[in-house]
Amino acid sequence: MLYVERGNDGRIIALHNTSSPVAQEQKSMMDEEVLEFFNTSDSWKELMEMSDLATVRILEDLIDLLVRKNIIHFTELPEHAQQRIWERKQLREKVISKNLLVHDII
Repeated sequence: MLYVERGNDGRIIALHNTSSPVAQEQKSMMDEEVLEFFNTSDSWKELMEMSDLATVRILEDLIDLLVRKNIIHFTELPEHAQQRIWERKQLREKVISKNLLVHDII
């Protein structure tokens, strides 16, 4: 979900990953108004990057679930994939342990 920031005319002027005093309204990435904002601001690349980051987090959670249920073994993944997943997991744990505020999709 995205948080919408609106201008005085009620139109979307910015989108955020987290809520803020100026952006509390939630919208889906596929909402018509959000898609129109991206179309008029020519920010399709940004929309794809946000979608990619969210998808990466879903895949990480899915891999964790499959490993916990012994459906796959982590070591069966390609070595490069193991390394990338391990690095992101360590980063996420470090951020959480330091109680830092970051986007949920890290």
